[in-house]
Amino acid sequence: MTALSWAIAALLVALVLGIFLWMRSVAARKQAAPLQKREPESFVYELAREISLPDPGRPRAPVVELPRRYGQDRLVLMARDPHWLYAYWEISAAKQEDFAEQYGPAAWRTSRPVLRVYDVTGVPQFNGGNALSYVDIPLNEEAESWHIEVGQPDRSYCVDLGRILPSGEFVTLLRSNVAHTPRATLSDRLDEEWMWIEGVYRSLTRLPTGVSSPLVIEEMRERMGAVPLGISSPEFSTGRGKDN
Repeated sequence: MTALSWAIAALLVALVLGIFLWMRSVAARKQAAPLQKREPESFVYELAREISLPDPGRPRAPVVELPRRYGQDRLVLMARDPHWLYAYWEISAAKQEDFAEQYGPAAWRTSRPVLRVYDVTGVPQFNGGNALSYVDIPLNEEAESWHIEVGQPDRSYCVDLGRILPSGEFVTLLRSNVAHTPRATLSDRLDEEWMWIEGVYRSLTRLPTGVSSPLVIEEMRERMGAVPLGISSPEFSTGRGKDN
């Protein structure tokens, strides 16, 4: 073997040995480095967007709540449907003080609350004593509203909120508005104008297809006579033709 061959062989051995040592050093560095788990970029973005801690230094907006009482005396009556009414009320402290001054300090405690429902259908001006009939509904002291079953469609009602004394006397504290229950059936009122338009439509449907406007007018004149006022056409409003 010549000197050139020995030199090439030695160079190849040195190259292989260098590659082997470099690969071992890279593997050793990977084992020594701590493992780091990298989340996908989209998941990290969603997590950061959904989980947001409140800023402790930022003041929270106050929660606005409607007051339970307004300090006003009121009794409101509404028709819920043809058979039911709904009433809600508020009695002020001043009203209770007036009641105690008039009937005694123990009158409020010894009396009982009652909702008196009046049937005032057809009554021009209800004054508390001219109702057609009435019924008393006992209440509890904490009640502030009540659903009232009247079972009478198309009737007018008024309600008094009061207390019945031990003597049996009824004392009115509040009086409601008059509420009218709606009908429970279809209305029997007919619109004459719409009935006339329906008759025109039925008349037109009996004409042959393709007729001209003068034929339509003549047909309506023959079937209905004079056309009532209120139609937009001048010929309809006068009941005369243009030639007359």
